[in-house]
Amino acid sequence: MQVQVNTDKNIVGGERLTQFVTTTIDAKLHRFGGQITRVEAHLSDENGHKSHGNDKKCVLEARPAGLQPIAVTHLAATLDQAIHGAVEKLERLLESTFGHLNHPKGAMPPPDIV
Repeated sequence: MQVQVNTDKNIVGGERLTQFVTTTIDAKLHRFGGQITRVEAHLSDENGHKSHGNDKKCVLEARPAGLQPIAVTHLAATLDQAIHGAVEKLERLLESTFGHLNHPKGAMPPPDIV
């Protein structure tokens, strides 16, 4: 799974931030690795130099193989919180998306054989 990190003019990017985002995404989404070709992270500071409230935003866009891209957004007081919140939302959305694909409505999963 490839991870691409983009920042706006108000966020200082760099190798350290890219590594943090990549590690955070890989830690939560590694089990979907074969099903996702790429995750794009878009980091921004909504208020620029002003600091108040939940103004740090992380948008994560996942590209599942053979499906349309899916995206989540999380606003928080810090960039770290925004990244973690968005990754958790994306994890839940991917679980739901792939769960629906594997078990369509009305279909029962096979019983366990003892």
